[in-house]
Amino acid sequence: MTFWILLSAAALLPIWALFVFNRLVRLRNQMRNAWADIDVQLARRHDLVPQLVAAVKGYASHEQAVLSAVTELRAAAMAQSSPARLYPIESELEQALTRIFALKEAYPDLKASENFIKLQSALVEVEDHLQYARRFYNGAVRDHNDAVQRVPDLVVARMFGFHDGEFYQPGADARQSPKVTMQ
Repeated sequence: MTFWILLSAAALLPIWALFVFNRLVRLRNQMRNAWADIDVQLARRHDLVPQLVAAVKGYASHEQAVLSAVTELRAAAMAQSSPARLYPIESELEQALTRIFALKEAYPDLKASENFIKLQSALVEVEDHLQYARRFYNGAVRDHNDAVQRVPDLVVARMFGFHDGEFYQPGADARQSPKVTMQ
């Protein structure tokens, strides 16, 4: 009787390992697919930035510091691929774009520009898609990390080289309140 129990357990162990491996592969692929969605939205944003800078430059050429910052942040973001390192750069780019949109209040001609309005609308649409893609990606990373860290599945995960995924969100230092100094 003990022999049959041990034989059954030995036969079920590879089947269980195969099931776990296949689930881990599916979760990893879902995470990669979700990152591809974010990458597409970031590329759309990055493609719109030079057009926006060109449109603003025509009306507010003396706002060079803001325009240069946006251009530099775009270049830095395009050079980065790690979700954890990319998020702070993209967050800064988003804030810089907000400053560009604030310029329209100081420049009525810019505010009335059809090209500027279309670009602003397109960027708002990209930001909405990006927010959705980020939530989906972080959910996929959470599910993948849960599976990779869960006992006994982590035995199969470690054996086949599955690792935790990186969330696309601010780090601990970005969550701290900004320090304001009075002069």
